[in-house]
Amino acid sequence: MKISIDWIKDFVNIPDISDKELSEKFTLATCEVEGVEKTGELLNSVSIVEVVGKEKHPDSDHLNLVTFKVNENDTKQVVCGAPNVEIGIKVPFAPIGTTFPDGFTLEPKKIRGVVSEGMLCSETELGIGSDDSGLKILPADAPLGKTLGEYLNIKQNIILDIDNKSITHRPDLWGHYGMAREFSAVFHNPLKDCYGPHWINSIKDKFSNSTAPVSVKVEKDTYCLGYRGISIEGVSVTESPLWLKQRLLECDLRPINSIVDISNYVMLELGMPNHIFDMEKIAGNQIIIKKAGSDQKFITLDGIERELKADDTVVCDAEKPLVIAGIMGGLESGVTENTTKIFIESANWQDSEVRKTSTRLGLRTDSSQRYEKCQDTEMTERTALRIVELVLQLNPEAKIVGGLVSDGIVKRDELVIDISVSHINSVLGEELSSDRISSILESLDFKVKGVGEKLLVTVPSYRATKDVELECDIIEEIGRIIGYDNIIPVSPLNETGTVRLSPAKALQRKIQDILVLQGRALEVMTSPLIGKSLLEKSEWDVMNNELVLINAMSKERERMRPSLIPSILEAVALNQKHYTRFGMFEHGRAYLENSKTFSEERTHVILAYYDKKDSRILEARNVFESMMNFTKIPYQIESPNPKFRSPLYPENWKGLHPNEQLDIKVMGKIAGSIFTVHPIILRNFKIKGNLTIAVLDLTEIEQKEMKDKTKYTPLSKFPSSTFDCTVEADLKTEVIEILNAAKKLKAKEIESVKIVDVFYPENSDKKGVTLRAVFHDNEKTLEGDFISDLEEKLLKTLNKEGFPLKV
Repeated sequence: MKISIDWIKDFVNIPDISDKELSEKFTLATCEVEGVEKTGELLNSVSIVEVVGKEKHPDSDHLNLVTFKVNENDTKQVVCGAPNVEIGIKVPFAPIGTTFPDGFTLEPKKIRGVVSEGMLCSETELGIGSDDSGLKILPADAPLGKTLGEYLNIKQNIILDIDNKSITHRPDLWGHYGMAREFSAVFHNPLKDCYGPHWINSIKDKFSNSTAPVSVKVEKDTYCLGYRGISIEGVSVTESPLWLKQRLLECDLRPINSIVDISNYVMLELGMPNHIFDMEKIAGNQIIIKKAGSDQKFITLDGIERELKADDTVVCDAEKPLVIAGIMGGLESGVTENTTKIFIESANWQDSEVRKTSTRLGLRTDSSQRYEKCQDTEMTERTALRIVELVLQLNPEAKIVGGLVSDGIVKRDELVIDISVSHINSVLGEELSSDRISSILESLDFKVKGVGEKLLVTVPSYRATKDVELECDIIEEIGRIIGYDNIIPVSPLNETGTVRLSPAKALQRKIQDILVLQGRALEVMTSPLIGKSLLEKSEWDVMNNELVLINAMSKERERMRPSLIPSILEAVALNQKHYTRFGMFEHGRAYLENSKTFSEERTHVILAYYDKKDSRILEARNVFESMMNFTKIPYQIESPNPKFRSPLYPENWKGLHPNEQLDIKVMGKIAGSIFTVHPIILRNFKIKGNLTIAVLDLTEIEQKEMKDKTKYTPLSKFPSSTFDCTVEADLKTEVIEILNAAKKLKAKEIESVKIVDVFYPENSDKKGVTLRAVFHDNEKTLEGDFISDLEEKLLKTLNKEGFPLKV
């Protein structure tokens, strides 16, 4: 089975280590990696060219001599047999020396007496599609000379070839999300909760109140363990987008069409097979799971006639069988280019029965291969909803009819295993604490109760199908994550007591947690030694000439930095070459000249948000507000006052955006700033896009323990109401003025007012600012008329302050 590391990164951050180390660590901890492949390298060798000449080969009837431009000053010629080559088209060109996925390397070669300087390529040859009827014709506006990888935005990827035998007992590892959970545990990075209750509710909110057009019934004595389905109308069956096709191809699945590809994509992502019907081919609008009842013939999707036995479980409509349960669908029920209505099947089947039927028919599919491992019925809902999400993503006009329909759901009893810490340690030969054991098991989604010696471990449903059953299975999980290669027989070590973190270190940990987990930023560590050239490029007036090293290793590392801002600008300039959007932060020290102490060290935390298109100052403000609240630092965020300058940057520094800047006050003093960097400075660093920086000086507060003034407030029994409105404002008006205007409406039912978005219409001297107000009363449910009246009052207040509703 092939695993895409780029896909895995959708769910968990993976450390930047070599391919060899990555595969070795995963092999030792989880399953055997048989090989490592790299994709995307070929597309970075292939460039876009334009055909400018075509003539018949003097020695062949089906070959042409094709002349093309590599760039405005360079033309080449190749021998080409593609039927669709024409003057004026733009196509991919692989030069001499290019190596293809099958190992073939282009070399200078005469074809019928004519030397060919490379090869013009088809989709199949490049591995980006299945069309091998001719050359891959690119749009007329494709940039000449650019590599195909850059043009199609296809990143280089690492593909792990997993030995299937090593995961036979692990049904949860037959999909990328299950594999990501293992990467999370192995590399100690949190797994993103992509499919939690919030996500489930967001999909279910799109269900309609109408009756589902297709009913489901599971008859007794079948080997169905649960069946779920959902109907969608208004679907268009088209070619899948490139990102979807690319991931399927990397995992050795051939793209077919958008609906079939979604089915395969979800199977590879979640590990649970599924099937999508053309709803109009379901006779009687009924799905019935039953025994075949008699020996009969059945044509599967691959066009081959199969012999069904009377005891085989099949999925039928009111008239005929549609699917051999758990193995393959029928030819007549499949989706075609004319399909507009679909019915999504997500079901689970008895593993042993699927294996018997598959063996008898000589038909082993990706579905049967997974069902044979004993899947978890609880995963069928997630699978169905994920398919719905992708179908709606590719078909925005499509609509869900009704909701999930289900029958025959067989629920397993929760498996709880009683185990002792001493027993675990005696088997492994390690002295592990109860907390360490709990941490390892919880990273693998086990739930652990108990403190001290006795632990009660609840096994996740997808591991309790036939995988984890006994104490020894729990011990194995702990041992493999620790690393069996790390368990070495040693003499008993002296115990050391825990060290209490200093207030400064505790504050740093909290800041790291909030900026990584909520701010979605990666921590960087830039050098505190910089060069004069960096300060000049940043147009920074404070040069720290007294803090220059006598024996500096290089001009780029000759002096102590006066601020983290130049360092972060340099880091952003490097990263924006590879990414169109990212966040990074650093917790480090700045150094200022001091006549008494020679050098004054200041502890700063700095956050940088880059986006190639949009400003992220609102996001930076929200994240820094969350950070201040989380760390209990008392603060105020205000518009800059010309009378009081920020100590975080030089006076009259050119790097400040004239409109997008805020000051942070801590205990009445300016201790931080949030601002968008002016294009003048970005131009110096060749940064193309928008950069927002938030910086805070922690020197005066890091050694103080902040008082926790949090008060317990029970959850309200009464619902809240959200009201969004967009008002117009002058381009130079700061959004905080609009917030302050909204807050002039004094009503206890207004729980909060926040800025959601700011946009700038073309050819307009006004900007649009979207506010979101939350109305709520802890004592009662707000009536509709009252809410409407409150909305009107808010709009009138904003209008009175000069911010009319945008029409």
